[in-house]
Amino acid sequence: MALVSTEDKLRERIKELTCLYNVSSYIANCNLYDLDPTFKAITTSLKEAILYSSEAFVEMKLGDNLVHSGERSTEHVFILTAIKVFNLPYGSIKIGYPKMKYNANVFLEEEKQLVRTLAIEIGNLIERKQIIDKEELTKRQMERADRLSILGEITAGIAHELNTPLASILGFSELLKERFINDEDALEDLDKIMNSAIFSREVVKKLMFFSCVMPQQMELVNINPIIADAINLLKPSFGKKELLYHLNFSDDEINLRVDAIQLTQVIFNLVINAIYFSPQNGQITIEVDDEEREVVLIIKDEGNGISKEISEYIFNPFYTTKPVGEGSGLGLSVVHGIIKSHKGTIKHTANRPKGTIFTLTFPKL
Repeated sequence: MALVSTEDKLRERIKELTCLYNVSSYIANCNLYDLDPTFKAITTSLKEAILYSSEAFVEMKLGDNLVHSGERSTEHVFILTAIKVFNLPYGSIKIGYPKMKYNANVFLEEEKQLVRTLAIEIGNLIERKQIIDKEELTKRQMERADRLSILGEITAGIAHELNTPLASILGFSELLKERFINDEDALEDLDKIMNSAIFSREVVKKLMFFSCVMPQQMELVNINPIIADAINLLKPSFGKKELLYHLNFSDDEINLRVDAIQLTQVIFNLVINAIYFSPQNGQITIEVDDEEREVVLIIKDEGNGISKEISEYIFNPFYTTKPVGEGSGLGLSVVHGIIKSHKGTIKHTANRPKGTIFTLTFPKL
């Protein structure tokens, strides 16, 4: 391999400065919501700035993504520079040549400095994106919290206003049944009225759970049997779809201050949803971990998952993706209200390769 002449070094310096200018331009004009084209352009520009660019390859590893330019040989010599985001390792930039033709001395000091500079610029760009993403997430969470707070107040008022007339409907229906004791048609119609009123009362009860106006009976209890009993009651539902379930406790006894009835309702709603959306012969996993300051409850299913388009609405009352007549849209909003009243949190993430993971945390008060 021939030595690099002064004239060649000057040409390389011009290429490096051109690369820096191009990269600065790419970053200044990039779309922070889609950085892939920018990263691709940077790798291409960096490859063109390398001394033997026609035989070089450039790889940029960014988290789980890999962006490359040029053909990578099986055996190669390379230089590697780390990309750091907020002073933590995030990825790397690699430049290489075929080993059969080049050795490690092929890389110019100016090229090494160029790669270090680009690594810093890329790290700064990713930091900017993460800051903006975090600000937008915080904004959406605040907006959602405001909406839920308003909905909570509305539903509490609705529940209060409906309770009295529903009680009257049930009471007067009972009186009418005594008056029409010999009229089977009338009794059948009255039973329909009473069943509808009872169903409506259950909806009101769910509204009250969502708005957190139901009185709580908070006690320090071992939650393991409460959760196990709730799951056992759902065995017929697991059987209908031939689902397997795994219930795991990190300790034989996990004590937590909760309302046992409300905890049961949380388990019921989340697991029933998991069963509904699970495919035939699927698996559902329920894990309960006793940590130092909190108890973490994890429910995993293998359904279709929750799309980004609907993820911020699933805890809103009356929002459902189930067909008409199969869901009231109150299940997850009730869960959210109960967990909020217990000072806990609930979030959902994707289950790989498919499905949803709900993670609930209950602080040890």
